[in-house]
Amino acid sequence: METQKRSKMAWLWENMKGYRAIYFIGILGTIVYNVMQLTVPYFTQMIIDIFLTGDEAAANLVNKRDLFFQLIIAMVGLTFLRTLIVYLVCMDVEHVSQKVLYRIRTHLFDKIERQDMSFYNTYRTGDLMTRVTGDLDAVRHMIAWVLRSIVESFSLLLATTVYFFYMDWRLALAILAIAPFIMVVIVKFRNKVAPRHKELRAKLSLLNTAAQENISGNRVVKAFAREDYEIKKFDECSVDFSQTNKKTALTWISYFPYIETFANLMPIVLLVVGGLFIMNGQLTMGEYVAFSSLIWAVQNPMRMLGNIMNEFQRFSAASEKVMEIYYSEPKIVDKPEALDLPQRFRGKVEFKNVSFQYEDGNMPVLHNISFVANPGETIAIMGETGCGKTSLIQLIPRFYEPTEGEVLVDDINVNDMKLTQLRKNIGLATQDVLLYSDTIDGNIAYGDSSLTKEEVEKFAKYSAAAKFITKMPEGYDTIVGERGVGLSGGQKQRISLARALAVKPAILILDDTTSAVDMETEKQIQHSLNELDFPCTKIIIAQRISTTKFADKILIIQDGRISESGTHEELVAQKGYYHSLVQLQTGEEV
Repeated sequence: METQKRSKMAWLWENMKGYRAIYFIGILGTIVYNVMQLTVPYFTQMIIDIFLTGDEAAANLVNKRDLFFQLIIAMVGLTFLRTLIVYLVCMDVEHVSQKVLYRIRTHLFDKIERQDMSFYNTYRTGDLMTRVTGDLDAVRHMIAWVLRSIVESFSLLLATTVYFFYMDWRLALAILAIAPFIMVVIVKFRNKVAPRHKELRAKLSLLNTAAQENISGNRVVKAFAREDYEIKKFDECSVDFSQTNKKTALTWISYFPYIETFANLMPIVLLVVGGLFIMNGQLTMGEYVAFSSLIWAVQNPMRMLGNIMNEFQRFSAASEKVMEIYYSEPKIVDKPEALDLPQRFRGKVEFKNVSFQYEDGNMPVLHNISFVANPGETIAIMGETGCGKTSLIQLIPRFYEPTEGEVLVDDINVNDMKLTQLRKNIGLATQDVLLYSDTIDGNIAYGDSSLTKEEVEKFAKYSAAAKFITKMPEGYDTIVGERGVGLSGGQKQRISLARALAVKPAILILDDTTSAVDMETEKQIQHSLNELDFPCTKIIIAQRISTTKFADKILIIQDGRISESGTHEELVAQKGYYHSLVQLQTGEEV
């Protein structure tokens, strides 16, 4: 995969394109203000050696008073300047991090939107939400804080080390001799904390998935009075995440005392060795004070490295998951030489020896399916649950691709068409209806936002939805709620049918769309479908004879094969599955 070829930092750099110069200025500013940390100790050293402890200190206070005030003013001025640079740097890197976050999130959502159905069969919604939210925040934090802290720590440490060696290399060596011990502890910490962050990220994904599934399926939970069970299950996920989070935090806490102990040895070394050097006249009091003033500039970067490593491992675990989606590619895409077919399709649909099985399945779902639906015809598909009816219709808009054979629309293989043009000519309404948190008008006009109110009302009449919509509190402007909460199953199905009709499709696919409506409403819908003001080929999956009996052709699917094909009268005469179904539903001998 692409994610294995590209390093995490290279991926981050790629997404900083257009903001690299700004970010570089921020990093340069970080180096500048850390080097400026040396100015106050340096001026302090001069003041002490020239005006306080030097052999001519008293005379200098009289003769070089201007120099004294110049040093004081320089210290104050440079401190204010450094503060201003710190502020500008923080604003700079935060600006870049937000821009990069926006770019990655937009790209990630675009990738998710354009994936094929097999992708959604693989990834859970809660896991995808974790990648788009929490994982991306870790990426933003990497740019805004971690990278800047790395530069800050190393630039401060390097500048201080150079200054220490400039003042007295022997004392500098004595103090810095402790640094390798701290580095050993940090490396051990890194090896321990890396798998912890991966585990923590996985637990967060499970927690989000549990929450998302329960919120989406709240009706089922309430219907079975399983609130206590689901709360307990979520609590288990929450406790699991909390314990893993605690373990991750305790990993740092368990190593921190060692780092802190070694870091606190530095002032002791300075006190002992520096004191001896002063007594022997090898170090001035001003130099000692400068060492003492800057000892924190060696300690803090050492302390920070552990925290930086902790955050870096968090970024590493999160970015790995983000990059997995970022570089993923849908398997069903337009061919480079895909035909450009901007005109409206005629609506002919043909299956030629089509067989199909899902990637994660061992058994074929469809076997050698062949039939033709001519423009304007109505084809009804019937069969037992699990026989492959829905899988068959999903091959038409290329939600999946056949493992054998061809699916043709207007005598052209759908694989040779552009996906957008193919799907814009297909209206699809399924039994499992998804309505958006929008007005009824917005839901019906989802496929074509340019529809006028009159057109929306017309399609609502086609689907027998107009009557109940006008009785809603605000009519077509009524907000239906997430997933259509507040509407009955039949009402949602009728809005879904109106939405499918509103794009004036050349091919209309209905997957048991009228299963939740009463017989009288179904009859109205059947009449409307026969009276559409645009040509349309209809492929209808249904269980009711009343829906299928007037179709031009009825296909009976059994075990993934077409076992019967013909009109209502022809299939009744065959005395097969359809004949038995008619007797079962009508209660009459035919």
